[in-house]
Order: sequence, then structure tokens, then C-alpha cells
Amino acid sequence: MSRLLIRNARLVNEGQVRDADVLVANGRIEKIANSITGCNAAVAIDAQGQWLLPGMIDDQVHFRDPGAPDKGSFYSESRAAVAGGITSFMDMPNTSPATLNLAALADKKRRAGLHSVANYGFHFGVSHDNLDKVAALDPREVAGVKVFMGASTGNMLVDDPRILERLFAQVPTLLLAHCEHSPSIQANEQRLRERFGDGIPAVAHPLIRDAEACYRSSSYAVELARRYGTRLHVLHLTSARELALFEDKPLTEKRITAEVCLHHLIFDDRDYHRLGHQIKCNPAIKTRADRDALRQALLSDRLDVIGSDHAPHTWAQKQLGYREAPAGLPLVQHALPALMELVADGLLPLTTLVAKTSHRVADLFAIPDRGYVREGYWADLVLIKPEPQGKPVSEEPILARCGWTPFAERRFRHSVSTTLVSGHLAWHNGQVVDSCQGLPLYFQR
Repeated sequence: MSRLLIRNARLVNEGQVRDADVLVANGRIEKIANSITGCNAAVAIDAQGQWLLPGMIDDQVHFRDPGAPDKGSFYSESRAAVAGGITSFMDMPNTSPATLNLAALADKKRRAGLHSVANYGFHFGVSHDNLDKVAALDPREVAGVKVFMGASTGNMLVDDPRILERLFAQVPTLLLAHCEHSPSIQANEQRLRERFGDGIPAVAHPLIRDAEACYRSSSYAVELARRYGTRLHVLHLTSARELALFEDKPLTEKRITAEVCLHHLIFDDRDYHRLGHQIKCNPAIKTRADRDALRQALLSDRLDVIGSDHAPHTWAQKQLGYREAPAGLPLVQHALPALMELVADGLLPLTTLVAKTSHRVADLFAIPDRGYVREGYWADLVLIKPEPQGKPVSEEPILARCGWTPFAERRFRHSVSTTLVSGHLAWHNGQVVDSCQGLPLYFQR
């Protein structure tokens, strides 16, 4: 494989910022130095004035493959992902068919291997009747095991306490939990239906899927994990109250960790008036105070990683009434530009953003040779270019299959100019490089 040289970059890695050149060969980082000359690189990129980061490793996406080609596929969504600075993703199991057995898992790996330009891994699902398959999993073959402890569709809701106790006691690897208390949600919705009938407004979504519903389920998951010594990762925290359940300790010192998603860091409940069901998601985007508490918690070790929870639906579906409009929104194409807004506003150090989107994700999921800019590691790299005038999102083509974004009215102050996936150009100067092929993620457990 030919060599690629990145020159004059401002490298952000492992808490440090420095000027550096990076030489890539055979898919990996061969050399990092202040200046690299005489290397006969076939491709040289002058990164003057740009940040060089390790690519984002997204621990939670719903790429809708297989089963919903009108919403997304590994082909379409991986291309949107590399445009947003994501070099690796871990896909959720609630596809059609759901990833509840090894045959379904193998099929998803095959599909991604054929079509994804980003590196890929997969979570295995839990139902009421597949605990034997979960217990027999090889921890090296799956990113994690995902349990919906409330508010799921299809056959993946697990709300029987006896099944949950067995799961937490027997799961052989990292357990990821979607935590919402269904009875609370149902009671809240009934109250709102009595007030609004079938015309429940989008702004009522965080009143239905409220902080209490999240806390009741999250606290139960944490209680079970402590009882059984489970390695638990609670997904998409949305409320200030939930934060108290998690310890402000380094990742290596705890067995219970937490993720926050970018839309819960960017939006708050005032945005429902403008965006309506575009930002309807589960768990719901909540108050400004909740959003600010999540942002503050990122500055500590209470929140360990940032994911996207990219979950596209068609524009037509999002125009339906409250009960019919599905939850979820497309996010990967604007992942790092949106998060860089927090950096630009002085709310989050860039070194912390890199830690929460790359370093800690690789550590948490035991992904070898990725997530850091180190010699010998895979060259999963992103160049971030400042846009002093702000770059309008509306001027860019939407690469996600659904064809829309909740950021359409935004101007971002940074853009992704280049993304390298395992040493190959995947996104460069506003274009996907279709010859790039993502690699399967491995989990060194």
C-alpha cells in the first residue's frame, strides 16, 4: 500500500496539543514527528490550520440494515458517518430481523463487510427467550449485549424482573441498557391524552418520557449491576437526576459506566417548538437545566463517552401525529461539527471531546489499536477545518438515506475536511471515497 503524509497538522491526542506530521503506511501510523521529510508519500495533505484528531468511535447507531432500506443501510449511513468524522461504529440489534442469534449477527457482519466505508461492530440483542444464546456468546465477537429495559418496539422489550436478574447474573460481556420505565411513560401519556386527545403536541414528549421514568429504570439497572457485579454501560443519559447514579472515577476503576448522546448535549425542550417531531427521540430531549448538567458532567469522569444514537426515519413519517411519528433522528453526518460547537463556545476542551469520542470508547469496549494517534495503531484520523464565517448545513447534500437533518438551519464553525479509515481516504474535500472499505472491529477481552 502506498504511503500517505499529513503535514503541518495541529494534533490533539491524549490530553496534549502539538504541531505534528503523521506518516501512514499499510493502513497504520508509521511515524509521528515535528517534521517528516524524504518519505516518498504518494499522497500528501497540507493540514495547515487544521486540527488532527483520532476518528470518532460511535458506540450507538441504528443503520437500519437489514429491514428498512427506505431509512438507511450500511452503504448510505456509513458514508454519512465518515463525512461527520466517524471512523468506526457499533450498530444496535433492533433491526428486522433483530440480532438475537448468531445467524443474524453473521448476516450483519457480511452486509457491512460488503458495503461499509467505516469500520464496524455489532451489539447482540436480548429478548425474553434467548438468554441461552446470550450466555454462550464469545465476548470477542460482539461489541456488547443490548437490553431494552423499557419502551422498545418489536420483541426486544425485557421487563420481566426474573429475566433481568438472570441476564445481569449471566451476561458474559459488557451489558448496554436502554433505561426507561414503561408504566410511568404509559401513565404520563394517558394524562396528556385526556388533555389533548389525539392532538398531543411534540413539546409534550419530554413530559411523557420524563426524568422520573428514566431515573426509575436507570437506578434499577445500576442496582442489579451492583448486586451481580455486572459490567454495565447505561446508554443515552438525559437528566441531571440520573447523573448521581454514576461515579466520578477513571474508567479503569469502575464497572458501571454511562454514555451521553450528542443531541442531548445540543438541543433542549425549547427546540420542540421549532423542530417538532424532528427531534422526537427516546429517551426524550429534556430541559435546558438537564442539558447543561450533562455538559458539565462531561468535564468529569461521571459521563464516560459520547455517542450519536443515529436513528433515521423518513421525512414523511416524521410529519405524522404524535402517536404515529417514530422516535429517532439522523445525526452521524454532523457528529463532530455539532460537537465542535461546544468547543467553540468554550464549554468543552477539545482534548476532552477527543477523550470522550475516541480514547475512552476504545478503552471501554476493549478495541485494540484504535482510538488514539499512536505509532503502530490503525490510521483512523480526522482533519477538522475551522470555518470562521460558519458553514451552512443547508448548502451540503445529505448523505443519510432519509434525506433530512435536524441541523438544516445551523451554521457550523468547523467542518470535517478529511477522514481516514484504517489508513484509506474515506472522505476528502467534500466527497466520499467509495474505494474505501471498512474493517471489522475486534474486542480484546
